[in-house]
Amino acid sequence: MIHLTRSDYEAMTAYARDGLPNECCGLLAGKQNGDDAFVEKVYYLNNTDASPEHFSMDPAEQFAVLRDIRRRNLALIGNFHSHPETPSRPSDEDKRLAFDPSLRYLILSLAEEKPVLRSFRIRDGEATAEPLHIEEEE
Repeated sequence: MIHLTRSDYEAMTAYARDGLPNECCGLLAGKQNGDDAFVEKVYYLNNTDASPEHFSMDPAEQFAVLRDIRRRNLALIGNFHSHPETPSRPSDEDKRLAFDPSLRYLILSLAEEKPVLRSFRIRDGEATAEPLHIEEEE
């Protein structure tokens, strides 16, 4: 299961809406405890493709994020991107480009009025949904 705070969920949704009509993307860092991953920091990256149908992350931005993750003593636990007009499930391209089966792949669909965020594990081109818990903050 992956745990995400309500404020991070809302910020991700706002970022995705601001980026319309294009997909947005980013990386997720936090702590791993067994099968549970706890997001502690969301990194918003530029979609260098500037496309509503696919995304690419800037390698220099990714490198800077990985340095910051190490500096904070966190772990890279996944990435996220939006689907402006399609459901919250991995496309064939998403599955083909998922190189690390240990990561979570979160997809935020804006196809309906209410955004839908889902988390997946992808191994050998097969996507499996995993529980995602949005935590209310005190």
